[in-house]
Amino acid sequence: MCEREVQIGNPAELRYGLFMTEDELKKHLDSAEKSPKQIAAAVAALPDKILRYKSSPEKWCILEILGHLADAEIIIAYRIRQMLADKDPVIAPIDQDAWAKHLGYLECSPPELVALYGLNRHATLQLLRRLKVEELKKSAFHPELKAPLTVADMVERLSAHGPNHLEQIERLKKEATRQ
Repeated sequence: MCEREVQIGNPAELRYGLFMTEDELKKHLDSAEKSPKQIAAAVAALPDKILRYKSSPEKWCILEILGHLADAEIIIAYRIRQMLADKDPVIAPIDQDAWAKHLGYLECSPPELVALYGLNRHATLQLLRRLKVEELKKSAFHPELKAPLTVADMVERLSAHGPNHLEQIERLKKEATRQ
């Protein structure tokens, strides 16, 4: 399970369309751009034992975190595109633990997952860098929250997501080497 990630069900953590300046947007995008390289460096050449180490049965191992990052990038990219292009979009909620359990993350190649994360993040950042600030207010309804999420909300999540999981990876590496 994703430990410190802002859960989508916690509306206090979301902006709900509050204005984001060009400088804030640039700061978030610059931060988001660093994440794939940081994740790649953190997991480079890790042995299988460390990649699969779990601090407890219900928590994710590093390999599952990599699968989650790759899939979450696709989801975030799709949601942003819905907000920008569709009329009155509705976000389809996901169960990230079910995805980790049923989508074969443990059978995936770590370098391929990191590459997929990086490539999709790059494409999303290219799109976001072309936006006008007013487009950050575009939104989609989230049925679990019973409220809209904006592109600005998604940009903030995008910039925080990788660093959150990088901390989790570093902690798991330390724990695994003490075992």
